[in-house]
Amino acid sequence: MSDDPSPLLRAKAFDHPSVFQPENLLREGRRQRKRPDIPVPAVCLLDPDGDIVRHLTSTSQATEHPGWACYHTVLWTFDLDGTEVGVIGCAVGASFAVLLAEQLAASGCELLISVTSSGSVTRVADPPYFVVIDRALRDEGTSHHYLPPGQWSSAPARLLALLDRELSGLAQPVVTGATWTTDAPYRETAEAIAYAEALDIVAVEMEAAALYAYATARRREVICVAHVTNAMATEGDDFEKGEADGAHDALEVVAAIISRLCGDPQADAATRPPDQPRPAS
Repeated sequence: MSDDPSPLLRAKAFDHPSVFQPENLLREGRRQRKRPDIPVPAVCLLDPDGDIVRHLTSTSQATEHPGWACYHTVLWTFDLDGTEVGVIGCAVGASFAVLLAEQLAASGCELLISVTSSGSVTRVADPPYFVVIDRALRDEGTSHHYLPPGQWSSAPARLLALLDRELSGLAQPVVTGATWTTDAPYRETAEAIAYAEALDIVAVEMEAAALYAYATARRREVICVAHVTNAMATEGDDFEKGEADGAHDALEVVAAIISRLCGDPQADAATRPPDQPRPAS
Protein backbone atom coordinates (compact mmCIF):
# COMPACT_ATOMS: atom_id res chain seq x y z
CA MET A 1 0.00 0.00 0.00
CA SER A 2 1.28 3.47 -0.88
CA ASP A 3 2.63 5.70 1.86
CA ASP A 4 1.30 8.78 0.09
CA PRO A 5 -1.29 10.77 2.07
CA SER A 6 -4.89 11.02 0.97
CA PRO A 7 -5.51 12.98 -2.25
CA LEU A 8 -7.59 15.25 -0.05
CA LEU A 9 -4.36 16.84 1.18
CA ARG A 10 -2.48 16.89 -2.14
CA ALA A 11 -2.42 19.08 -5.26
CA LYS A 12 -4.22 22.00 -3.63
CA ALA A 13 -3.33 25.58 -4.58
CA PHE A 14 -5.39 27.60 -2.14
CA ASP A 15 -4.36 31.00 -3.50
CA HIS A 16 -5.07 30.12 -7.15
CA PRO A 17 -8.43 30.61 -8.89
CA SER A 18 -10.54 27.67 -9.95
CA VAL A 19 -10.92 26.91 -13.66
CA PHE A 20 -14.59 26.07 -13.08
CA GLN A 21 -16.39 29.20 -11.86
CA PRO A 22 -19.96 29.46 -10.51
CA GLU A 23 -20.66 32.47 -12.74
CA ASN A 24 -20.01 30.33 -15.82
CA LEU A 25 -22.32 27.54 -14.70
CA LEU A 26 -25.07 30.04 -13.92
CA ARG A 27 -24.61 31.72 -17.29
CA GLU A 28 -25.17 28.40 -19.04
CA GLY A 29 -28.04 27.54 -16.72
CA ARG A 30 -29.80 30.78 -17.60
CA ARG A 31 -29.23 30.15 -21.32
CA GLN A 32 -30.45 26.57 -21.29
CA ARG A 33 -33.36 27.10 -18.92
CA LYS A 34 -34.29 30.51 -20.39
CA ARG A 35 -34.05 32.25 -17.03
CA PRO A 36 -33.69 36.05 -16.73
CA ASP A 37 -30.59 37.47 -15.06
CA ILE A 38 -32.27 38.64 -11.85
CA PRO A 39 -30.28 38.93 -8.58
CA VAL A 40 -31.26 36.76 -5.66
CA PRO A 41 -32.14 38.42 -2.33
CA ALA A 42 -29.22 39.89 -0.41
CA VAL A 43 -30.06 37.58 2.52
CA CYS A 44 -30.39 33.87 1.79
CA LEU A 45 -31.01 30.81 3.93
CA LEU A 46 -29.95 27.19 3.57
CA ASP A 47 -32.50 24.79 5.04
CA PRO A 48 -30.88 21.33 4.95
CA ASP A 49 -33.84 19.50 6.49
CA GLY A 50 -36.34 21.23 4.19
CA ASP A 51 -38.79 21.90 7.04
CA ILE A 52 -38.77 25.66 6.54
CA VAL A 53 -39.38 25.39 2.81
CA ARG A 54 -42.18 22.85 3.30
CA HIS A 55 -43.83 25.12 5.86
CA LEU A 56 -43.55 28.25 3.72
CA THR A 57 -44.78 26.61 0.53
CA SER A 58 -47.63 24.73 2.21
CA THR A 59 -48.88 28.00 3.72
CA SER A 60 -48.45 29.96 0.45
CA GLN A 61 -45.85 32.28 1.99
CA ALA A 62 -43.08 31.62 -0.55
CA THR A 63 -42.65 32.39 -4.24
CA GLU A 64 -40.24 30.68 -6.62
CA HIS A 65 -37.44 33.01 -7.71
CA PRO A 66 -37.66 33.36 -11.51
CA GLY A 67 -33.96 33.98 -12.13
CA TRP A 68 -32.33 31.21 -10.08
CA ALA A 69 -30.41 29.17 -12.65
CA CYS A 70 -29.04 26.35 -10.46
CA TYR A 71 -29.47 22.94 -12.06
CA HIS A 72 -30.13 21.18 -8.76
CA THR A 73 -32.43 23.31 -6.64
CA VAL A 74 -35.35 25.72 -6.40
CA LEU A 75 -34.83 29.08 -4.68
CA TRP A 76 -37.89 30.38 -2.88
CA THR A 77 -38.34 33.94 -1.61
CA PHE A 78 -40.43 35.12 1.30
CA ASP A 79 -40.85 38.10 3.60
CA LEU A 80 -39.41 37.77 7.11
CA ASP A 81 -40.24 40.76 9.29
CA GLY A 82 -39.82 43.13 6.35
CA THR A 83 -36.70 41.54 4.84
CA GLU A 84 -36.87 39.61 1.59
CA VAL A 85 -35.12 36.28 2.15
CA GLY A 86 -34.22 33.56 -0.31
CA VAL A 87 -34.30 29.96 0.90
CA ILE A 88 -33.18 26.62 -0.54
CA GLY A 89 -34.40 23.41 1.02
CA CYS A 90 -32.65 20.05 1.47
CA ALA A 91 -29.13 21.51 1.05
CA VAL A 92 -27.63 18.59 2.97
CA GLY A 93 -23.89 18.02 3.38
CA ALA A 94 -20.73 20.07 3.15
CA SER A 95 -20.06 19.85 -0.57
CA PHE A 96 -23.65 20.62 -1.61
CA ALA A 97 -23.97 23.49 0.86
CA VAL A 98 -20.80 25.15 -0.45
CA LEU A 99 -21.77 24.57 -4.09
CA LEU A 100 -24.96 26.50 -3.37
CA ALA A 101 -23.15 29.15 -1.33
CA GLU A 102 -20.82 29.85 -4.26
CA GLN A 103 -23.72 30.13 -6.67
CA LEU A 104 -25.79 32.31 -4.35
CA ALA A 105 -22.87 34.72 -3.86
CA ALA A 106 -22.37 34.89 -7.62
CA SER A 107 -26.08 35.72 -7.92
CA GLY A 108 -26.15 38.59 -5.42
CA CYS A 109 -26.37 37.04 -1.95
CA GLU A 110 -24.44 39.08 0.62
CA LEU A 111 -25.36 37.27 3.85
CA LEU A 112 -25.88 33.51 4.00
CA ILE A 113 -27.43 31.77 7.01
CA SER A 114 -27.61 28.01 7.41
CA VAL A 115 -29.92 26.33 9.94
CA THR A 116 -29.31 22.59 10.15
CA SER A 117 -30.62 19.80 12.34
CA SER A 118 -27.96 18.52 14.70
CA GLY A 119 -27.26 15.77 17.21
CA SER A 120 -26.18 16.44 20.78
CA VAL A 121 -22.57 15.64 21.74
CA THR A 122 -22.01 17.59 24.97
CA ARG A 123 -25.38 18.29 26.57
CA VAL A 124 -25.73 21.97 27.43
CA ALA A 125 -29.53 22.17 27.41
CA ASP A 126 -32.55 19.96 26.88
CA PRO A 127 -33.35 19.59 23.15
CA PRO A 128 -34.62 21.22 21.13
CA TYR A 129 -32.36 24.28 21.25
CA PHE A 130 -30.19 26.26 18.86
CA VAL A 131 -26.42 26.71 18.68
CA VAL A 132 -24.84 29.68 16.94
CA ILE A 133 -21.74 27.89 15.68
CA ASP A 134 -18.54 29.79 16.44
CA ARG A 135 -16.21 27.11 15.04
CA ALA A 136 -16.54 23.66 13.51
CA LEU A 137 -14.27 20.62 13.48
CA ARG A 138 -13.17 19.89 9.92
CA ASP A 139 -14.04 16.20 9.70
CA GLU A 140 -15.23 16.54 6.10
CA GLY A 141 -13.62 17.00 2.70
CA THR A 142 -14.83 20.29 1.25
CA SER A 143 -13.04 22.65 3.65
CA HIS A 144 -9.69 21.16 2.59
CA HIS A 145 -10.20 22.55 -0.91
CA TYR A 146 -10.54 26.09 0.48
CA LEU A 147 -8.04 26.25 3.35
CA PRO A 148 -4.76 24.52 4.25
CA PRO A 149 -5.03 21.53 6.61
CA GLY A 150 -6.17 22.44 10.10
CA GLN A 151 -8.50 21.32 12.85
CA TRP A 152 -11.13 24.08 12.87
CA SER A 153 -13.08 26.42 10.61
CA SER A 154 -14.23 29.57 12.37
CA ALA A 155 -17.18 31.87 11.81
CA PRO A 156 -16.46 35.42 10.64
CA ALA A 157 -15.36 37.23 13.79
CA ARG A 158 -17.30 40.39 12.97
CA LEU A 159 -20.58 38.51 12.70
CA LEU A 160 -19.99 36.64 15.95
CA ALA A 161 -19.25 39.91 17.74
CA LEU A 162 -22.57 41.33 16.59
CA LEU A 163 -24.47 38.24 17.71
CA ASP A 164 -22.73 37.72 21.04
CA ARG A 165 -25.28 37.37 23.87
CA GLU A 166 -27.96 39.04 21.76
CA LEU A 167 -30.24 36.11 20.92
CA SER A 168 -32.11 35.74 24.20
CA GLY A 169 -35.81 35.66 24.97
CA LEU A 170 -36.73 33.40 22.03
CA ALA A 171 -39.08 30.42 22.13
CA GLN A 172 -36.20 27.93 22.23
CA PRO A 173 -32.84 28.54 23.97
CA VAL A 174 -29.90 29.79 21.88
CA VAL A 175 -26.29 29.15 22.90
CA THR A 176 -22.96 29.75 21.18
CA GLY A 177 -20.55 26.87 20.77
CA ALA A 178 -18.49 24.53 18.62
CA THR A 179 -19.74 21.70 16.42
CA TRP A 180 -18.28 18.68 14.68
CA THR A 181 -18.89 18.60 10.91
CA THR A 182 -18.94 15.09 9.51
CA ASP A 183 -19.41 13.67 6.03
CA ALA A 184 -20.47 10.31 7.44
CA PRO A 185 -23.35 10.57 9.90
CA TYR A 186 -23.63 6.81 10.26
CA ARG A 187 -19.96 6.55 11.26
CA GLU A 188 -20.35 8.49 14.50
CA THR A 189 -18.54 5.88 16.57
CA ALA A 190 -18.11 5.93 20.33
CA GLU A 191 -14.43 6.81 19.82
CA ALA A 192 -15.24 9.74 17.51
CA ILE A 193 -17.89 11.04 19.91
CA ALA A 194 -15.47 10.81 22.85
CA TYR A 195 -12.91 12.80 20.84
CA ALA A 196 -15.51 15.48 20.12
CA GLU A 197 -16.53 15.60 23.78
CA ALA A 198 -12.89 16.13 24.77
CA LEU A 199 -12.88 19.20 22.53
CA ASP A 200 -16.01 20.61 24.26
CA ILE A 201 -18.01 20.22 21.07
CA VAL A 202 -21.72 20.80 21.60
CA ALA A 203 -23.23 19.03 18.60
CA VAL A 204 -22.58 17.21 15.33
CA GLU A 205 -23.81 18.41 11.93
CA MET A 206 -22.82 18.19 8.25
CA GLU A 207 -22.18 21.66 6.78
CA ALA A 208 -20.61 24.30 9.03
CA ALA A 209 -16.88 23.56 8.70
CA ALA A 210 -17.09 23.73 4.93
CA LEU A 211 -19.27 26.85 4.87
CA TYR A 212 -16.92 28.67 7.25
CA ALA A 213 -13.85 27.61 5.25
CA TYR A 214 -15.55 28.96 2.13
CA ALA A 215 -16.42 32.17 3.97
CA THR A 216 -12.80 32.65 5.06
CA ALA A 217 -11.30 31.89 1.66
CA ARG A 218 -13.84 33.91 -0.32
CA ARG A 219 -14.29 36.70 2.26
CA ARG A 220 -18.03 36.07 2.46
CA GLU A 221 -20.52 36.64 5.26
CA VAL A 222 -21.86 33.31 6.53
CA ILE A 223 -23.33 32.29 9.86
CA CYS A 224 -24.27 28.71 10.70
CA VAL A 225 -26.82 27.60 13.27
CA ALA A 226 -27.36 24.06 14.56
CA HIS A 227 -30.83 23.08 15.73
CA VAL A 228 -30.07 20.40 18.31
CA THR A 229 -33.02 18.05 18.17
CA ASN A 230 -31.69 14.60 18.97
CA ALA A 231 -29.24 12.35 20.78
CA MET A 232 -28.53 10.30 17.62
CA ALA A 233 -31.72 8.29 18.24
CA THR A 234 -30.13 6.53 21.22
CA GLU A 235 -32.70 7.60 23.82
CA GLY A 236 -36.10 7.26 22.14
CA ASP A 237 -38.64 10.03 21.38
CA ASP A 238 -35.90 11.79 19.42
CA PHE A 239 -35.91 14.37 16.60
CA GLU A 240 -38.77 16.41 18.08
CA LYS A 241 -38.31 19.95 16.75
CA GLY A 242 -41.48 21.74 17.77
CA GLU A 243 -44.48 23.12 15.90
CA ALA A 244 -44.34 22.76 12.10
CA ASP A 245 -41.25 20.56 12.51
CA GLY A 246 -39.43 23.48 14.11
CA ALA A 247 -39.98 25.90 11.23
CA HIS A 248 -41.57 28.61 13.41
CA ASP A 249 -38.76 28.54 15.95
CA ALA A 250 -36.05 28.39 13.29
CA LEU A 251 -37.51 31.41 11.50
CA GLU A 252 -37.64 33.28 14.81
CA VAL A 253 -33.90 32.68 15.25
CA VAL A 254 -33.18 33.66 11.62
CA ALA A 255 -35.18 36.88 12.06
CA ALA A 256 -33.20 37.71 15.21
CA ILE A 257 -29.91 37.11 13.40
CA ILE A 258 -30.93 39.28 10.47
CA SER A 259 -32.02 42.04 12.86
CA ARG A 260 -28.60 42.00 14.56
CA LEU A 261 -26.49 41.73 11.41
CA CYS A 262 -28.46 44.00 9.11
CA GLY A 263 -30.14 46.43 11.48
CA ASP A 264 -27.97 49.56 11.32
CA PRO A 265 -25.58 49.88 8.35
CA GLN A 266 -24.16 53.21 9.58
CA ALA A 267 -23.29 51.89 13.02
CA ASP A 268 -21.90 48.72 11.46
CA ALA A 269 -19.60 50.67 9.13
CA ALA A 270 -17.44 51.70 12.08
CA THR A 271 -16.45 48.08 12.78
CA ARG A 272 -16.47 46.64 9.25
CA PRO A 273 -13.06 46.12 7.58
CA PRO A 274 -12.69 48.37 4.54
CA ASP A 275 -12.47 45.44 2.10
CA GLN A 276 -15.59 43.68 3.39
CA PRO A 277 -18.94 44.17 1.65
CA ARG A 278 -21.76 45.91 3.45
CA PRO A 279 -24.21 43.43 4.98
CA ALA A 280 -27.56 43.08 3.29
CA SER A 281 -30.25 45.52 4.29
